[in-house]
Amino acid sequence: MEEIIKLRQITRDFPLGNQVVKVLKGIDLNVQRNEYVALMGPSGSGKSTLMNLLGCLDTPTAGEYWLNGKDVSKMTDNDLAEVRNTEIGFVFQTFNLLPRSTALENVALPLVYAGKNGQDRTARAEEVLKSVGLSDRMDHRPNQLSGGQRQRVAVARALVNHPSIILADEPTGNLDSKTSVEIMKLFSDIHARGNTVILVTHEEDIAQHAHRIIRLRDGLIESDERKEHGS
Repeated sequence: MEEIIKLRQITRDFPLGNQVVKVLKGIDLNVQRNEYVALMGPSGSGKSTLMNLLGCLDTPTAGEYWLNGKDVSKMTDNDLAEVRNTEIGFVFQTFNLLPRSTALENVALPLVYAGKNGQDRTARAEEVLKSVGLSDRMDHRPNQLSGGQRQRVAVARALVNHPSIILADEPTGNLDSKTSVEIMKLFSDIHARGNTVILVTHEEDIAQHAHRIIRLRDGLIESDERKEHGS
């Protein structure tokens, strides 16, 4: 199996007044291509910090982070921005859609940054919107869509650049239970198509959709459990 993520002795400290708060205390982690991983842990366990590092939104205090063969732990902000746009598809709890743009325009946005031309952007955005079941909602703005539909738009946007990993932070946090089930089914489909999915959640039933559950406590990995089959 090919490793898409390799963390070696990752630490992250935050200065607080004259003290230093050690949030991550030496994380070693490998994720293979096309794994479906849930990151869990109580508040203060370091899971959000770890997610920010995995998503190249932050850099470690020490240690190495290799993403798809590149050492991103020492990169400049500009290089990290490039990696975020090409290698990582983000899905957030709050959808983070542009309110005045249509679903199609929201999904095409990462392709604007990637320098793709208008025709290619539209074709690719239409393709991913169809793949998440929104072919009849492309011209709708976020306020004309249900919560579940908005999250599907966000998932389509995350997929549009063919990223190496999909990073989903509490993706069902703002959804009712029926819609949550639909969105989790969508993530299972995305994983089945060959994508690497990393899900950050504090909800046990959501984590159970993943094939591997990593639990953090006090800045360290407490357990790392692989399931024989996805639920």
